Amino acid sequence: MDSALSDPHNGSAEAGGPTNSTTRPPSTPEGIALAYGSLLLMALLPIFFGALRSVRCARGKNASDMPETITSRDAARFPIIASCTLLGLYLFFKIFSQEYINLLLSMYFFVLGILALSHTISPFMNKFFPASFPNRQYQLLFTQGSGENKEEIINYEFDTKDLVCLGLSSIVGVWYLLRKHWIANNLFGLAFSLNGVELLHLNNVSTGCILLGGLFIYDVFWVFGTNVMVTVAKSFEAPIKLVFPQDLLEKGLEANNFAMLGLGDVVIPGIFIALLLRFDISLKKNTHTYFYTSFAAYIFGLGLTIFIMHIFKHAQPALLYLVPACIGFPVLVALAKGEVTEMFSYESSAEILPHTPRLTHFPTVSGSPASLADSMQQKLAGPRRRRPQNPSAM
Repeated sequence: MDSALSDPHNGSAEAGGPTNSTTRPPSTPEGIALAYGSLLLMALLPIFFGALRSVRCARGKNASDMPETITSRDAARFPIIASCTLLGLYLFFKIFSQEYINLLLSMYFFVLGILALSHTISPFMNKFFPASFPNRQYQLLFTQGSGENKEEIINYEFDTKDLVCLGLSSIVGVWYLLRKHWIANNLFGLAFSLNGVELLHLNNVSTGCILLGGLFIYDVFWVFGTNVMVTVAKSFEAPIKLVFPQDLLEKGLEANNFAMLGLGDVVIPGIFIALLLRFDISLKKNTHTYFYTSFAAYIFGLGLTIFIMHIFKHAQPALLYLVPACIGFPVLVALAKGEVTEMFSYESSAEILPHTPRLTHFPTVSGSPASLADSMQQKLAGPRRRRPQNPSAM
């Protein structure tokens, strides 16, 4: 999970743009402010809309449309698996040619990015299709064996609208594959983040605390204790981070002096914030107190991360600031309202997700698009039945 917030205006080259050995001129204060503000906004969008979509996803009646739930056991093992994966990637980049590794990764994320972006824009695009649009239904079915031993491998139903969304997403995919442009990178990164917040669910607040606490230690160790995470983030040419150029005002869309934010810093707090939104709904008080509190806490934590990074001119483990804020603020509100017991006894899987499958596998890169898209890819490729389209639901 690449989760360091990095500031490249000290002259180092960053992933997401051309790499060279020349020292870049220092960014202007306006450019730095624009880059930081844009990163903050891009981090908030998938959390907010992903949390709203997680409620609709959780209320789905078809078992095949259910999200995957992370249990306390999964959460406890997550940082260990993530550390092994991160170290493995670091060794790969040290031993093998970075060019060939990134070529394979580009093809991998090209496919996953198209699927993620198509799934993300589908509810928005449905609003623009006229009622007279010829929407035909299709089914992609692969089976294994015959007779009583026949087993479905893929049973995916889709329609013409889905094909249009897939076509538009493919244009972005080709753009990313050919140019590695930072805008295409961010479109894929935002899609991965939103799908992660929507489709990965924590079963209760205790599990969320275990997950965030473990990744808090993971993040601090790999950023401050070693150069592994920053090295992987700079070498990894894939949409596993949100980037924004600090020299946009000087060079326009061809700018290449990037500040970046790992997707882990968006998705990991995001799934906890989404859990608190579902807890708010379970209270049936027509208020979203805990959701808005945790959302404000995220803004505070990420803003503090940016401030510290700008002062010390060093990449920061954003979860160092986000985890205490996102857990501490809602717990303080619960203490003030006398609802701590209700908060920690709330079971998402029991309240809204009676048949939610448990997360039984660990993805390739914890907190990165590989992890989030693997879960999403199985959901998109697995058997499912289409629900009635609701263009206005978000």
